[in-house]
Amino acid sequence: MVSPDEVAFESDVFLLRRVAAEALKAGAQPGTVSKPSPETKPGPFPPSEPGPMLGPELEPGVQARTLRLIGTVPPEVWNRFGTKILPKLRAGSDLKIGLDFSVTIKADWAPNLTSELRQVLQELGLADRVRIE
Repeated sequence: MVSPDEVAFESDVFLLRRVAAEALKAGAQPGTVSKPSPETKPGPFPPSEPGPMLGPELEPGVQARTLRLIGTVPPEVWNRFGTKILPKLRAGSDLKIGLDFSVTIKADWAPNLTSELRQVLQELGLADRVRIE
């Protein structure tokens, strides 16, 4: 077992099977590296199935209700939350997601972390939508 604090997700990092990595090191073209066999077991989280589709517009005369999810989500389940809950919410219309992150760090680390966060937000195209205080 791997503890959650040992797991990292980075945008430009990919996991390869040993055979594929060795083939790439030996100079094989990326398209010629063999793909995993279909017998490979799926990951621990099966793909979520979307809920019923409400469509972009509700039919006339149909009452609408807005649902809100409020609370905190521990880091260990952030990815599962995204793969299980968000597809169900996208089935509705007018979905809005807000952010409220807070972290306590050493004061002398703050400028560096702030700079790194601004860079990541810029790369994601969110610099004008998310502010850092």
